[in-house]
Amino acid sequence: MPARDTDLARRLGSRTLELVDVPSVSRDEARLVEHIRQIVPGSLELLYAEDACLFYAVPRRPHKPFVVLAGHLDTVPPQENLPGRIEGGAVWGLGASDMKGGLAVMVEVARSLAEGEASPALDLGLLFFGREELPANESPLPELFAGAPRLAEAELVLVLEPTDNTIQAGCLGHLHAALTFSGTSAHSARPWLGVNAVETAVEGLRPILALEPREVEVSGLRFVEVLSVTRIEGGIAANVIPDRVRCELSYRYAPDRSPADAEATLRRLAGSAGTLEVIGNSPPGHVVVEGELLDRLRAAGDFAIEPKQAWTPVAEFTARGLDAVNLGPGATRFAHKSDEQVELEALARTFQALERFFSNGKS
Repeated sequence: MPARDTDLARRLGSRTLELVDVPSVSRDEARLVEHIRQIVPGSLELLYAEDACLFYAVPRRPHKPFVVLAGHLDTVPPQENLPGRIEGGAVWGLGASDMKGGLAVMVEVARSLAEGEASPALDLGLLFFGREELPANESPLPELFAGAPRLAEAELVLVLEPTDNTIQAGCLGHLHAALTFSGTSAHSARPWLGVNAVETAVEGLRPILALEPREVEVSGLRFVEVLSVTRIEGGIAANVIPDRVRCELSYRYAPDRSPADAEATLRRLAGSAGTLEVIGNSPPGHVVVEGELLDRLRAAGDFAIEPKQAWTPVAEFTARGLDAVNLGPGATRFAHKSDEQVELEALARTFQALERFFSNGKS
């Protein structure tokens, strides 16, 4: 790696480690919010600061496209991976991949553009928000859209989720539900006097467990729809026939379905043996694969374009008519893991591509 690139990678690594070491588990992002306010350059105007959200933008210029870099501040709970460290060419620690490496790139791109001598080709916005790792009904973004009308002017939103430095378009919807099976309790020595809810659950879950993944092509990208049982609980005591079993389901449905269609499909699979309760239903993201700005972005970093095999806030932006895609330095294989990490070279690659994109609008 050339000396200039090595220095850049080290700078980005240091910024990432700095952010990793400010704990920001979901609902506890206040310290990181204040830290971000100290490091965003003064050339950007703070347009919104409420409810773990910060939205900045440069003054708009006529005929210049407005592009927003967006990233979530929160992490999942720690797994003995704080404080972080830099070792073996990577930043290690809670949130390094998902997505404090992306936040570091956002901040450093803004600082680089502010310090540059040339006038950028694009107008920059920065959006930082919390509670992304929680169910979508806790998202602060709906209030943000109502309170920050400038955001609606964005011609492209880049969400710096971990994508291994590929552009990942769209996203799956996520239906989180509970399926409860009822029975009648009895003494385990005389099970015929009761109805075993475990047996009812075993039979009732068969159609769900037997369901094969469904491959769907949308705009030339292949998404895989899957339904999983992620949690199960029940039982009273070792000598009691259980009268209740509750199962949680995670239905990751393809962008060709609406939330209503996904719920109807799940109810059909669940049948009448149990009672289905929908806990949350986050719609899929519109799949954006073409457009002048997206073409320029792909060229600026020689990025491949892939489907997003998960749910991300891209869905919240596309639902409001904004073009949005995922692009970040983090490695998807390390997200939420105890050995979470992001490579210094990956940070540098994302930064350099975005700097070219904003500076010239092309490679």
